[in-house]
Amino acid sequence: MNMNRKTVTIIMMLIFTPALGYGQAKVGTTAAAFLGISSTPRATSMGGAFAAVANDVSTLYYNPGGLSRLPGSNLIFSHTGWLVDTDLNWVGFSINLDGTNAIGASITHLDYGDERVTTVDQPEGTGATWSAGDFAAAFTYARNLTDLFSIGGSVKYIQQKIYNETGSAFAMDIGLLFTTQFNDMKLGMSISNFGTDIKFSGKDLLSRVDLDEETIGHNENIVSNLKTEDWPLPLFFRVGLAMDVLRSANSRLTVAADAFRPSDNTEIVNLGTEFAFNEMVFLRAGYKSLFREDSEEGLTFGAGLNYRMGTAGAWGLDYAFMDFGVFESIHMFSLKVNL
Repeated sequence: MNMNRKTVTIIMMLIFTPALGYGQAKVGTTAAAFLGISSTPRATSMGGAFAAVANDVSTLYYNPGGLSRLPGSNLIFSHTGWLVDTDLNWVGFSINLDGTNAIGASITHLDYGDERVTTVDQPEGTGATWSAGDFAAAFTYARNLTDLFSIGGSVKYIQQKIYNETGSAFAMDIGLLFTTQFNDMKLGMSISNFGTDIKFSGKDLLSRVDLDEETIGHNENIVSNLKTEDWPLPLFFRVGLAMDVLRSANSRLTVAADAFRPSDNTEIVNLGTEFAFNEMVFLRAGYKSLFREDSEEGLTFGAGLNYRMGTAGAWGLDYAFMDFGVFESIHMFSLKVNL
């Protein structure tokens, strides 16, 4: 270990201390709510408790500090049938450059679909359609500072579009991962979406106006641009721990817990477990949004299958089910390749 143990301890204490605070709900006070949707079924089926697990490409979303711990090259494509017939697609890719440094990239797209344009005079539709969608693209770099401690960060571009109006922002994430000497228990932390505000603009905000209706002989059709408010991004703070409580030649049982503090809601705790047999068959369960009143989220379940195909690397399929209360249930699927 190349870093002084006391230095690492102080860093972790400074990071974890803010998670002990309490806040109040600020639902609806930020833009880009899609940034809070879990990215992959493996992490989701573990209740979203992944900040310290951080051992597949999902770490791009939960904790970029874990990226440099992934060997080789890794790719995940994930699809989620999200609420009210919307679709969330997430793609993540990583390359370990030299055993110490790693880079990665990810793309998130939430598609709201198309709807007919209706008016008071044409309630059945005008023949035109409108659509909406959310998009985020991120580039990540991570480095192992010691054999037990790693750090990583992401820069990302975020865009939201509804009909002819578009808003965009830039943000960054930062994450740390530390493996303790107590049964290899891992501690993880991340701060996500620290960036600029979003402000919408577009041609539907242009309007003709008569500045002085009492005066004649002037331009009565001056084009004005309606001003919209700036909206902040949702800032996420995660602190987690994970440990293998059972490990044998053929099986492994991992337990994990995350404390999650968003800027637009109350604090929660996420819990998760994963049982692996020969690192080929996986069963997972968790609980999301513990301690949040009136939460629609709750139990999560999932399964996975990995199979090594010689020189083609290891291929895997994962599935997650998430109970979402009055919104019924969410299903997620992913395909991953590890080379």
